[in-house]
This record gives sequence, structure tokens and C-alpha cells, in this order.
Amino acid sequence: MGIVLNQTFKNTITTYLGFGIGAINILFLFTNFLTDEYHGLVAFILSSANIMMPLFALGSHNTLIKFYTRFNTENDINSFLTFMLFVPLIFIIPIGFIGWLSYDWISELLSHKNPIIHNYVWLIYIAAICFAYFEIFYAWTKVQMQSVFGNIMKELFHRIAILVLFLLIYFNLFSVDYFIYAVVAIYLCRTLIMMLYAFYLRRPKISFDVIPQFPSIIKYALLIVLAGSIGGVILEIDKFMIGEINAIENVAYYGVAIYMASVISVPVRSMHQITNPITAKLLNDKDTTGLRDLYQKSSLNLFIVSGLIFVLIVLNLNQLYDMIPSEFRNGFFVVFIVGIAKLTDNVSGTNNAILFNSEHYGHALILGIITAIMVVVLNLILIPSYGIDGAAVASFIAIIIYNISKLTLVFVKFKMLPFTYNSLKTLGLIVVIILLFYFWDFTLNPIINIVLKSSLIICSYLYTVYKLKLSLDISHIFDKLLRF
Repeated sequence: MGIVLNQTFKNTITTYLGFGIGAINILFLFTNFLTDEYHGLVAFILSSANIMMPLFALGSHNTLIKFYTRFNTENDINSFLTFMLFVPLIFIIPIGFIGWLSYDWISELLSHKNPIIHNYVWLIYIAAICFAYFEIFYAWTKVQMQSVFGNIMKELFHRIAILVLFLLIYFNLFSVDYFIYAVVAIYLCRTLIMMLYAFYLRRPKISFDVIPQFPSIIKYALLIVLAGSIGGVILEIDKFMIGEINAIENVAYYGVAIYMASVISVPVRSMHQITNPITAKLLNDKDTTGLRDLYQKSSLNLFIVSGLIFVLIVLNLNQLYDMIPSEFRNGFFVVFIVGIAKLTDNVSGTNNAILFNSEHYGHALILGIITAIMVVVLNLILIPSYGIDGAAVASFIAIIIYNISKLTLVFVKFKMLPFTYNSLKTLGLIVVIILLFYFWDFTLNPIINIVLKSSLIICSYLYTVYKLKLSLDISHIFDKLLRF
């Protein structure tokens, strides 16, 4: 776990810095500098682009990670990497041409409920291309076992740039009317910088020679496109459907709540940047012992860290909502229920990496299709009656069922579970901390209250983790720190 812990630690620090800046942007700047309608528009455009991203990437980023270690000669590697760079154009070019021919019809369709969307639909296409190629270049660096810079670009760069945009707006140096164009331009710059770094680590040598295992690569890429599209549907369809069913400002209210809950996903996102290629290598080497060890350690470590984050968010939620405009304060239920769902993502460990880098990815794909259909149907049923709470319940049900299904599939195919006895102890610790601190508040300024209460929670939680030796990896980190 050495390289995993090292890069996970760096990625986690970077990601939390990004989320901290993002919290300032989402909770304070978006809510004060943009109208709710325009805020909802930005969220709608970016969510729609994220839904399209897997189709535009055509599975290249996942395929690159899965197959890269299977090639031994430079010529085979160069041919494979060349194919990964050019294959997304198979969809991007014709979809762009079709979109250009039928732009008015598509715009009218998407803006029927909210006319503000009409003039910005083309930005979805540009943003989707940026997202797709960013992930490809990021995967290019991951297979070189270098994930930290890419994580900085993925989690930190665009949030700092958006913060700068708001500063320019504050000093009347930039018009808010052009904000959404500038945001897409930021994502374009991010992609170009990532490309330069990827090519610095390994310069591309264009080769169109025949690639070994080409049929397997094509089959995997096509199926993983569907899997990625399903993942995008599960994660982003709620915002899209709220924008199509309800007033678009509800996308903004929901987006703020989801952003708070998504902080719980930071550890799993950070760890997966490095465990994904390692899992692929373990599977290719048929190292079952190493795979099981990584599976269980990643699950436990992620559960401990994300459990602390979940506790901090839930126990400080009232104070967080006291600090933002009142119309955003109806998202308490959304944060809590989606937070639980995000917690199950963490406790699943390297579940996704095992399934989608093994020969059983087809089974995972079927589970994903069923889940995507379920979340769309649930959103159609629940959003009209319950608004953003209905969208949260739909996401909760879908994510929980999807994670349980994947855990079951890994157990059936690999005879492995990520849980240990310490996982149960960690669950007990989370429940006890919530019960102890839920009704305990300082009658002070919300920020001071959050700082004091969080300090007590963190000290109590970490002390218990260390004394009970819930994780040898985390205890080792504490031991090293205590020596100084």
C-alpha cells in the first residue's frame, strides 16, 4: 500500500483544497453573484456535458488503463496509444455535424420548460469534448503511475480559476453575462495543460500498425462506453431532469446540497486515481492475494476517512445553511440521504476497479443498465411530486442497490468481500459520534460554532480510531506523526 497511501494522501489533500475553494464558490459566490436562474443554467450545462462525456471519450480512458500493461514492445504501445487518441473522433465529429444541422430543433427541445437554456446548448458539446479528452490525458498519466498532477488539474485548477472570475466580477473587470463562456474556456485550458503534461511524461509516437488483442480492445471500449454513460446517468441525470421538469433555479438549490454531500466522495475519488491502474495490473498478473489485500484495506481506510467527513457534514449542517441565502436551506434532507449513499461508495473500496478491469465487466454493465433505467423512472415519478427531495430519494435508492449488486457480483466471481470486523467497529463509531454530538451546539457565530464543534468531533473520532487500531495503515501514519 506504499505508493497507494503516498499518492492517495497527496490526492486527498489536493482534492480537499479543491473542494474547499469549490465550497466558497458554490455556497457563497454562486449564490450571491449569480441569479438563481443563471446559477441553475451553469449547473445544467455542466451536468449535461458530463452525461455526454463517456460517449465522446468512447471508453478510451478506461480502455487505456485496462490494456496498457498488456503490451510489451514499444511499437505495440505506440500503436495502442495512437488509437486511444484518435478513436473519440469517431463520435465527436459526426455528432457535431448532426448537432450543427439540427441545432434549432435540439435547442427548442431542451429549452421548452426553461427558455434561458436555448442560446447556450452548443456549450454542452464543447464542454463534453473538454471533459472527454481531459480524462484520456489523465489516464495517460495514471498508467505511468503519476496521478498527483492530474488530480490537481481535476480538482483544483478550474475551481481556482472560477474564484478568480468572481473576483474580476466583484471589481467590475468582467461581466457576469459572459461567465458561462469563461467557465467553458477554463475547462478547455485545463484539457490543454493536461495534454502537455501527459505528453511530457510519455511523448506520443504516432503509429497505425496493427494492435495485438484489437478485437478485445474494441469490445471492451464499446461496452465501457455504455457503462460510463450509465455512470453519468446515475450521477448527473437528477440535475438534468430537475431542469427539464421543474424551474431551473431548483437545479441551483439541489446542486448546492449535492455539492455538500459530494465532499464525502473525496477519499474514494483520490484513492481510485492510483488504485485503478494497480488493480488492472493485479488482475492482469492474476495476483489474487494482492487483489484481496488491496480490496479490504482500501474499503476500511476509505470508510474510516469518509465516515469522519460524513459526521462533520451532518453535525454542522444547520450552521452551514445559516451562512447561505434562505432559499437554499431546504436541502438538509438531500445532503443527509445522498451523503449516506456516497458513504456506501467509499466502503465498496476498489469494487469498481475490480469489475471494470476484469473479464466480468459485462455483468457489471448489465447491473448498470438496470440501475440507470431505475433512476430515470424514479426521478420521473418522484420529482414532479417531491421536487429536489424526490430526486435525492431516487439517487439514494439507485446508488444503494447498484453498490449492493456490485458487491455481490465481486463476491460471486472472486470470492471476496471488502468488509472486516473493523468495518463493523467503524460503523459503530460513526453512529456513536452522531448520537453524542447531534444536539450539542455552541450558541455562537456559525463559523466559530463549526470550528469548535468540528475540533471536538475530529479529536474524539481520530483518538478512538487510533486506540482501537481500526486500521494499521492509519495507525502507522499516526505513529510517524507522533515521533516528531
